[in-house]
Order: sequence, then structure tokens, then C-alpha cells
Amino acid sequence: MQDLALSAKGENVVNAQSRPLPEPGVDARTGWLALAAALTALAAFRLVALALNGTDLHMDEAQYWDWAQQPAFGYFSKPPLLAWIIAATTAVCGDGEFCVRLPAVVLHLVTAALVYAVARRLYTPLVAMLSALAYALLPAVSLSSGIITTDIPLLAAWALALLAFTCLLERPNAPDAILLAIALGLGLNAKYAMAYFILCAAIYFAIAPAARKLLRTPHLWLALVAGLAMIAPNVLWNIDNGFVTFSHTADNAKWGGIPFHPGKAAEFFVAQFGVFGPIVFGSLLVVTWQMMRRPESRTSSDVLLASFSIPIIALVTTQGLISRAHANWAAPAYVAAIVLVTAVMVRNKAWGWLRASFAIHAAVAILIAAATWQAGRYTIPVVGDPFARTLGNRALADTVREEIQKAADGPAPIRAIVTDEREAAAALAYYGRDIPLPQLAMRPRATPQNHFEMTRPLTPGGPEPVLYVTRRATSVPEGRFRAASAPSERSVRAGQQTETYRFFTLLATGNK
Repeated sequence: MQDLALSAKGENVVNAQSRPLPEPGVDARTGWLALAAALTALAAFRLVALALNGTDLHMDEAQYWDWAQQPAFGYFSKPPLLAWIIAATTAVCGDGEFCVRLPAVVLHLVTAALVYAVARRLYTPLVAMLSALAYALLPAVSLSSGIITTDIPLLAAWALALLAFTCLLERPNAPDAILLAIALGLGLNAKYAMAYFILCAAIYFAIAPAARKLLRTPHLWLALVAGLAMIAPNVLWNIDNGFVTFSHTADNAKWGGIPFHPGKAAEFFVAQFGVFGPIVFGSLLVVTWQMMRRPESRTSSDVLLASFSIPIIALVTTQGLISRAHANWAAPAYVAAIVLVTAVMVRNKAWGWLRASFAIHAAVAILIAAATWQAGRYTIPVVGDPFARTLGNRALADTVREEIQKAADGPAPIRAIVTDEREAAAALAYYGRDIPLPQLAMRPRATPQNHFEMTRPLTPGGPEPVLYVTRRATSVPEGRFRAASAPSERSVRAGQQTETYRFFTLLATGNK
């Protein structure tokens, strides 16, 4: 950090003293048109892949769709932006899997364009074009273009915020301050990880003294206040709901127990080679080392981008050391990191490595599309069916319909469905959305453990008999119910694997 601070002294904030990049001549218009053509072709490919995708909505995706049916300023585990996006898309397109996941393709396209804009301000047209294309082909982007997650709007908001921030560094002005405020607000409403942006900005100001003149203007501070104000409705929602999202986020970090898990940290770190790509992540490590050891090799733009990427990876790796860290938790880092790595590789004329990286990532994109198209039709040695967790939800809903129909022919027709785990509740919420019965969730504790326990708990005096759908229980929950009929045990197909569910028809419903 001291070396970085010393190297940044006396430099202009961005670009003015950046070293020229030796590269083939590419003007801005040619670069933008070439990129637009490439991104359009890539988006068309991904839309076809999405239409052919053979997976069911994953538990989280089905839950996000359920959120979208209940407009609110907050939800159990995340802020509301993704639910609003899904609600808007499905209102126009319909509730099919394609339409639920469609925003992923569109938003990644938007993020790639914003990456281009960031790189264009900091470097050259060629770097900008290659950076945007490199982002669009990242393995994590190819994978997440076929699913819908909260990281997708977060990345778009992060890229927009980074663009506005670089503009403010160059010339503080009201329009860019408003743009930064909007980006921060949208990002925080997508995922609380947007708060990393504020931390990264603080680190940048600490190591780049020339940038601190922005702190003496009102623009950055007004943007920060306005951006934070946009998350206020979610904060108020949390207050009204016992801070459930904040509590879940803290619990997800799982701080406690022995605060030293080198295996978890190593697992996260190694996973970044898959998330960011082996050549690109390896190059990021090399670039980071060179920036620390050879201050003269970096430009002011390099320092800016390093500040908005390296600290996040370091922070999440530390989180893994303390407890655990999922592979996607450092996702915002790669908006700046892809520009940094691309710029350095172009500067060093590492064309062979660039081509190899593009080739590998293009092959991965094709492989992912082919694999999801054929999901459930093959297994991999040791691993088994790689899509088992994303299959079987539609089959479960079909099985529930059959059980309801069987009961309809007997003396006690089913009047409600009850589940005891989030996976089944989410699957039935989406794939059983046409079933005209209340769908309820067991709540064994006073505090809800998931969205379904919070919004639709099984309470005393509800409709009965209920169809209890479970993988866990082998008998009627003791002291709370009595069976109205013998249980039914069914195997539900999930690709090349099966899950065993038990179905109990219960009377005398009610919680303790």
C-alpha cells in the first residue's frame, strides 16, 4: 500500500500521465461497431441457448419469481431490485422459464457496454473493445446468462457507478453525480455487496493523493447521500420485518466457531480461476504482483482499477479464512479487473495470451449452452448428473397434482399443501402455480428461516386436510397432526437421479 501511495503522488487522477499503449490502430468508431456486432451475435446465441435450456428453475430462481408476485421494498434474503425486474419482464413476456431468465442476457449486454465506456475513458479504443468482449465471454458471465441471480443487476449497477466515478474524477459535475447516485442506489437495492464500492473508493483516495481534490467538492458527497437514500425504503421494510434481510445476510457469513478455515479460503481462491478464467485470473495475480514490486510499471488508470478489484478479492478470501466464501461473492471485482488485465496485456503485447483466453472462454460458452440443452440426459463419472439440483422441480409439481387428484376421489379432498423445506416450497410456488390450493410452510421455530416460512406459515385453524410434502420426515409430525390416510412414498425424477418424497394427508393442523 505504501508503494502504491508513493507512486500515485504527483500523478493526474486518470489518463493524463498514462503511458501510451503500443497496439494496432483502432479508432473509436471502428472499435464500437466491431464490438456492437460481436455483442449482438453473442446475445443472439445466448437467447437461442436460453430457449433450448433444459433445466428447471433452480430453487433461488423460483423463489425470485415468487417474490415478483408480491411487490415489496424488501424480501427475506435480498433487497428488492431483482424481483422488480422479473415482475416487469414477466408482465410483458409471460411466466415461462425463458422470460424469467431473460433479464440475465439483457443486463450482461448492458454491463459489457458500460465496461467499454469505462475502458474508453481510461485507455484506448482497442482496449475498450477487447475489455467489453472479454467481460461478455467470462466463464461466470456465460454461466449466469442462463440463470437469473442478484449478481446480474449488481454488476450492471457497479459498472455504471465506476463509469460515473471516473467521469467525476476528471471533471466534477452534477449529471455524473446524479448518475453515480442512481448507480449506487440501484446496486444497493440489488445486493448489499454494492457497499464494497464505497470501501474501494476510500482505498483509492488513500493511495492516490491527486484524486482527493474530488473530496473537496460537493458532488461526490451528494451522490453518496442520494445513493444511500435510495436504500432507505428497504431499511424501513427491514425495520417493519425484524431486520430479517440484514440478519440473514449476517448469518450467511457464518462468523463464529473457530475463526480459521484455510481450506475454505483456498477453495474460494481456486474457484476464481473458473469464475474469471484461468489465463485472466492468473494474469490479474501477475499484474497485482508487478504493481506492488515495480511502481514505475503502472499508470494512474491502473491504480484506479486495482483499487476497485483487488481489495474485494482480498476481503472475500479473508472472509473464507474466517468462515466461508462462495465463488461469486467477489463478482463486482471483475468489472474493473477485466479492464485492468486487458489494458496491461495489450500494453505488453501479450496477443497470444489474449487470443488463448478468448478461445478458451468461447469454448466454455459453447459447452455451457450445449450442456444445458442436454441437461438431465447424461452423467459425469464421480460427479453424476451435474444438473440434478436444477431438475426435478417440474416433476415434483406433477407428482403433487397426482396426489391431490387421488385424494379428490376419496372422502377428504385436499384443501392445502404444506412443505417443510425451502427447495420444495420454491419448486411448488413456481411449477405448481396453477394448483388452486393454498401453499403453506411449516415453521418449527418462532423465527422464520426462509421466505416461505415468513410469508405463508402454517398456522392453527387453517384449511384441512393438508397434503404434507416432505423428503425429511418419515412419520407424521408428533403432537401436531394425525394422519387421515396412509402415507404415499414416491420417487421423483431429477435428471439421471431420483429424489424420494413422502406425502401425508393430515388433519388437526396447527403450530405449537
